[in-house]
Amino acid sequence: MTAPRSDAYHDLPPRAVLATVIGVMIAMLMAALDQTIVGTAMPRIISELHGFEHYSAVITAYMVAATAILPIAGKLSDVYGRKPFILGGVVWFMAASALCGFADSMLELVIFRALQGLGAGVMQTMAFTTIADLYPPAKRGRVIGFAASVFGFSSVIGPLIGGFLTDGPGWRYAFYVNLPVGFVALAILHFCFPHIRAPKAANFRIDYAGSLSLVASIVPLLLALSWGGRDYSWTSPLILSMALAGVLFAALFVSVELRAPHPIVDLALFRNSIVSIALSTAFLTSAAMFGATLFIPLFAQSVLGGSATESGQILMPLTLSLLLTAIIAGQGITRTGHYRPFAIAGAAVSTVGVLLLTRMDPSTSYLVLVRNVAIVGVGLGAAMPVFNLAVQNAVEARVAGAATSMVQFVRSIGGALGIAVFGSVLAGRFSPEFSRALPADVVSEVSPARLGALADAQLYMTSAGTKQLEAILTGFGLHTEAMTSAFRQAARIALAASLQDVFEIAAALLLAATILTLFLREIPLRKTNRRELELKEPRLIDA
Repeated sequence: MTAPRSDAYHDLPPRAVLATVIGVMIAMLMAALDQTIVGTAMPRIISELHGFEHYSAVITAYMVAATAILPIAGKLSDVYGRKPFILGGVVWFMAASALCGFADSMLELVIFRALQGLGAGVMQTMAFTTIADLYPPAKRGRVIGFAASVFGFSSVIGPLIGGFLTDGPGWRYAFYVNLPVGFVALAILHFCFPHIRAPKAANFRIDYAGSLSLVASIVPLLLALSWGGRDYSWTSPLILSMALAGVLFAALFVSVELRAPHPIVDLALFRNSIVSIALSTAFLTSAAMFGATLFIPLFAQSVLGGSATESGQILMPLTLSLLLTAIIAGQGITRTGHYRPFAIAGAAVSTVGVLLLTRMDPSTSYLVLVRNVAIVGVGLGAAMPVFNLAVQNAVEARVAGAATSMVQFVRSIGGALGIAVFGSVLAGRFSPEFSRALPADVVSEVSPARLGALADAQLYMTSAGTKQLEAILTGFGLHTEAMTSAFRQAARIALAASLQDVFEIAAALLLAATILTLFLREIPLRKTNRRELELKEPRLIDA
């Protein structure tokens, strides 16, 4: 079997389209699963390779590399075709996965994870762009809904697979598992994915200056957001210098792109109101989603006193409701031909769900938490298929790769910003709330320096830290049953109050996203891509 011969995607036989979509979905699932599988395996990796100081770098390197490559891969695929990039992305990801499995030190693992992130970024943007090539907007919602649900599905089964592999053959197989899955995706895509390249513009040149300045701005900016407030103070010279470098290179990038004949990121896209509003809403939604969901397990375990297993499972209602709602929303968009109502409803329901999270305290029941989390998932699932579809429907197919990559790009940046801001708010609020929650007689017996040391350690914030808390109190000569109980209760109250602030900021971001969706103009979903493929120059449909 060989790839079908065709001059355009709309001429492909149905079987070839279905096989291509299956191959793309498998590639997406592989990249999505990797994050959750590796997250489960990280404690075991740390214990074997040591180097705890590189723990966050393993995640950060992957995220930064995947984000930086998105716009570049999207633009180049518009010119040279999707197939070389999606095949190259899969092969690159598989090779980097094998290297991660062979890593003998944490430094090696960090480097190989960055390489793995490059492949994941290419696969991610190619997946959604290929769906745009294969299906016209009027039929695309259904498929985008299924594609979006892949991420929810991966977050459900990823930890299970990661735990099984880590406890069984070993953590290295958390990376090796990508190889057989990758070979399946590679075989399907090689034999079924057609190679259709858009006519290249006259005198086309790769925008090297734009690419370099983009990477030079993204890398230090994301590192500053990831490390600030956690590994380094926000006012430390390192964080400030990286943030400044990111801003300066971002300004250089904009200047370069405005003059480039074939820019990596066509800034004219942002003159389209549909594109700009969809991207802004996706940015706000991702910031709220990543920031809020990161701390929900912390609330379950440290405030409600659930076990580590229960806290890990608390996101399952969110992911399952997100998965099902994304599929239903995609079907609804395809059947009705309207995407705006789903964007408004999704953002509004998410806002309500997060507002319910702000009302939780140590007396909240586990079932109430599950209900609130499920409501958030329903809202996010309803809105998730909209932004890619709205952007793709508003631009010509010849710039679909660049436009689609921008949606993934702003989501990544928004997620990084949300995690950084919410983490900083939590760290800043916990210590004063902790001191305020302690009984007056306890505060009078403990010096401010010791209170600060206890708050900074935050070892008592998890059930696994009880013994460590008792050890610290013993060292301070304060270890009594009453004193330990007072500190643990104060920690629960302080953490609940701090998380309320986090959820309030997330709700404000989602409320802003809801207001933006009211201004999202809706144009009819096109029923064919044929007219666009016949155009000689890419342009915006609705400027």
